[in-house]
Amino acid sequence: MNEIVNAINGVIWSPALIYLCLGVGLYFSLRSRFLQVRHIKGMIRLMFQGKGNEAGVSSFQALSMTLAGRVGTGNIAGVATAITFGGPGALFWMWMVAFLGASSAFVESTLGQVYKEKLNGEYRGGPAFYIDKGLGMSWFAWIFAIATIFACGVLLPGVQANSIGSSLQTAFAIDPNVTAAALALLLGFIIFGGVKRIANFASTVVPFMALGYIIVACVIIALNIGQLPSIILLIWKSAFGLDAGFGAILGLAIMWGVKRGVYSNEAAQGTGPHASSAAAVSHPAKQGLVQAFSVYIDTLFVCSATGFMLLITGLYNVQGPEGAALYTGIAGVAAGPGYVQTAMESMMPGFGNYFVAIALFFFAFTTIVAYYYIAETNIAFVNRKINRPWLTFLLKIGLMAATVYGTVKTADLAWGLGDIGVGLMAWLNIIAILLLQKTAFICLKDYEAQLAQGIDPVFHPEKLGIKNADYWIDNRAEVNLMRENTGHPFEADVDTVAK
Repeated sequence: MNEIVNAINGVIWSPALIYLCLGVGLYFSLRSRFLQVRHIKGMIRLMFQGKGNEAGVSSFQALSMTLAGRVGTGNIAGVATAITFGGPGALFWMWMVAFLGASSAFVESTLGQVYKEKLNGEYRGGPAFYIDKGLGMSWFAWIFAIATIFACGVLLPGVQANSIGSSLQTAFAIDPNVTAAALALLLGFIIFGGVKRIANFASTVVPFMALGYIIVACVIIALNIGQLPSIILLIWKSAFGLDAGFGAILGLAIMWGVKRGVYSNEAAQGTGPHASSAAAVSHPAKQGLVQAFSVYIDTLFVCSATGFMLLITGLYNVQGPEGAALYTGIAGVAAGPGYVQTAMESMMPGFGNYFVAIALFFFAFTTIVAYYYIAETNIAFVNRKINRPWLTFLLKIGLMAATVYGTVKTADLAWGLGDIGVGLMAWLNIIAILLLQKTAFICLKDYEAQLAQGIDPVFHPEKLGIKNADYWIDNRAEVNLMRENTGHPFEADVDTVAK
């Protein structure tokens, strides 16, 4: 099974996809005049602006739902595997894919807002929706929807569950079978409660778990601040093949840095637009900017905290292309959460091991919940045509089963299956956003023009020549602005309220 999975990954994660992720991010950054830098203050302001309503969630709740998917095992175990197989330089390439990927995140999330729909009383959107309505390619939209249901409902949950099982076994000696059963029960309670329960859960848990982990990691870094300059130099040299010890794996540093960077921050992967489309905002660019900032939170903050901690303590391993040991700092421990648990325990005896296990539990569990929401959104897209309500129930059972399976299987198999899911979605979504980029940048230009006039931007697609953005037609932009500022549903008399 491992050999088959590795062979498939060798095709999906060829150098073409690695450089496509970097190239698209660079192209979008140049075309937007590096919006991820120019609009940094606006991103922070927009995160806390607006309120949800009966159909949608607030910008902050949508951000939390997105971060629930982005801040996961990739921030802990993913960083460890990137360093193991790509050397310290892999961390630099994770930074690069995050910085450039912020522009890709803006494009895809803005498109998600432009072409979102209201289905069964809830806002829904994502790549399948903007492929269908923006490109008019229903067959392509169906391919993405089916691939995403399969990836998020079957392949990806196992990676998160496996890390939970491994870390709890290491810290508390809990049998993975017990962990699997507990995860299935807890997951069932959340996902059977609907989008609102998912949003409330994510907005409550995600900020605290991320902040707590960053604070503890920063304490460890601060206690060893004298080593930080040499660590940064090591990362820089390794990233460009200038370090004597790791120079031979330059290609692997780029590949694993981008691979784990995309897995962690999900920029251009196509997952972010699903949650961002649920936000009740008056202009698509608003949520696009909020989602661009989420990439920074995920990689530049959380992943960097993990990477610095591992490199400062020296508790990591690096393997060459043929499996030869280039550096051994933690013999006998497989690449994954065990690295981080050992590193933190060495600095905070009696606390670090348990803290990482608990943090990883929340990181990974919220990611599984986010995967369910993404898969459910694509089933909602499919059900627009075939109307099979039982598909949603089948997804819930399937995702719970995949979680149980991943908890008790080997880490290599779980990560391999997860990489297939990420790669499939990335290929399909990148093609789509390249074809639809013009619409996203028209939205950005319109948003900036209205800001320059000193008004709170509202979106009128018909004035911009954007077709099939049906949700926004008939003064709905003004209604959304009032919703955003007050949280009132305003559904009774849209025309009167708009006037």
